Amino acid sequence: MEQIKAYLNEHTNPPVFLISGVVMIALVVLAAVFPTQFSAIANSILSFITNYFGWLYVASTAIFVVFVVFVAVSRFGNLVLGPDDAEPEFDTWSWVSMMFTCGMGIGLVYYGVSEPVMHFKNPPVGDGGTAHAATVAMNWTFFHWGFQPWAVYIVLGLGLGYFAYRRNLPLKPAAAFYPIIGDGIYGPIGHLIDILAVFGTLFGLATSIGLGAHQIAAGLNSLFGIPGHLATELLVILVVEMVAIMSVMLGVDAGIRRLSVINMWLAILLAAFVFVVGPTLYLLSSLMTDTGYYLQHFVETSLTLFTSGHGAKFQKAWTLFYWGWWISWSPFVGLFIARISYGYTIRKFILGTLLIPTGASIVWFVIFGRTALHSVLNGGDKALLSADAPHAIFVVLNQLPVGGIVSIIASVVAIVVVTLFFATSSDSGSLVVDILTNGGDPNPIWQQRLFWAVMEGVVAAVLLTAGTLSGGNALSALQTAAVTTGLPFCIVLLVMCYTLYRSMGQEDIGAAMAATQKAKRERLRMRQSTS
Repeated sequence: MEQIKAYLNEHTNPPVFLISGVVMIALVVLAAVFPTQFSAIANSILSFITNYFGWLYVASTAIFVVFVVFVAVSRFGNLVLGPDDAEPEFDTWSWVSMMFTCGMGIGLVYYGVSEPVMHFKNPPVGDGGTAHAATVAMNWTFFHWGFQPWAVYIVLGLGLGYFAYRRNLPLKPAAAFYPIIGDGIYGPIGHLIDILAVFGTLFGLATSIGLGAHQIAAGLNSLFGIPGHLATELLVILVVEMVAIMSVMLGVDAGIRRLSVINMWLAILLAAFVFVVGPTLYLLSSLMTDTGYYLQHFVETSLTLFTSGHGAKFQKAWTLFYWGWWISWSPFVGLFIARISYGYTIRKFILGTLLIPTGASIVWFVIFGRTALHSVLNGGDKALLSADAPHAIFVVLNQLPVGGIVSIIASVVAIVVVTLFFATSSDSGSLVVDILTNGGDPNPIWQQRLFWAVMEGVVAAVLLTAGTLSGGNALSALQTAAVTTGLPFCIVLLVMCYTLYRSMGQEDIGAAMAATQKAKRERLRMRQSTS
């Protein structure tokens, strides 16, 4: 017992680790044993939040976009995430690859075709099934996956990176509250903030693992006729978690970075293939017009809050759910991008994180979503209108005007991309949960990395099994429960904007810039002298 106590005190933050573990087990058991009742309660809470606090989500995400853009273009953008002479730990391509595959990769593959098609059929306003409905569908899809979610991630990532690397505080969400509560970040308030972050991260990951298993099983069914039964999905989870465990055990540089880079190249290859063999000119035109429509209507869309009718139902089911989801998911993505962004200037951190993933997401949705819409609008196979999210991308690939073997190869690549996105989310998530529960140490011991990687797979497998056997959807119920943590964490992020602004305002920007430039000149001189 004394050895266990000593281990917990040395390698974990006991209150966060133990409370998170106990509550996590309790919620998983409830969701597994009583999926219908648990789902009803979670949906009731979520409905209450969207009904009475939807305005807060809409206003807050708009504020986050304005805040991060302001910081990027202000004098604060010159500050370095680290000492003034710090050098980035990862090159730009590796940094972007890890950030993108961690943040949204698996979601883009899962919803890349299905979301535009669903919005096309049922837009928030106007008639569905028209050319204008297709443009509106792309606008709302971009909106849900564009600047707003990445601004949410940036606020948390910037708060963590700034206070950890410039103020030498632990790499955990509570640290950003140091300007307000001081050493209280190590007490009950700080523990509560970190526990909320653990819930959003772990349950969000379990849901993503379940979605990934559904889509991989759907691909195997489309290609090889393998039944998409529970056994298939559990085997998928086992195989992918083995890949994720190997990656997380190798560490950030040797494991997560390499897997993310490989995954990015394969995703680019798949998108390029669809772009070339699909309706290329139509896609180029759509990329321009859809992006222009999104930017022209950005302020309007950002501040729109439907109060009645179909628009209100659409917004609750999609936009407000997404905002709660991204906010509850922000501790995972924010902490991870903070972990890999040491040495970057705040300006490069913000602009890179805001513009590159948003631009890549727009291109991805245009290539896959517009290819599907082009087929539907031109009288193609109507199967796309009824395909569920896991199967939709494979329906599109099967409709491309290429030979059977080429279509099969493309579908295989798609399965591999989903698998690797699945694995990169899991391995980076394991690292994040470990950091959250060990008190903010960015380099946790391998035993704990292994523990959390295994736990993610176990939670997903248990909930998937329970939902299948009971006829309910335990994974969806847990996802809904996780999204409810978005409301308190929305308040956390708003306060974080204030503490960041207040703390950065105390910096001697001129001296920091001078020290940074001096360090760059010294590094350049050293490289020239050794070359």
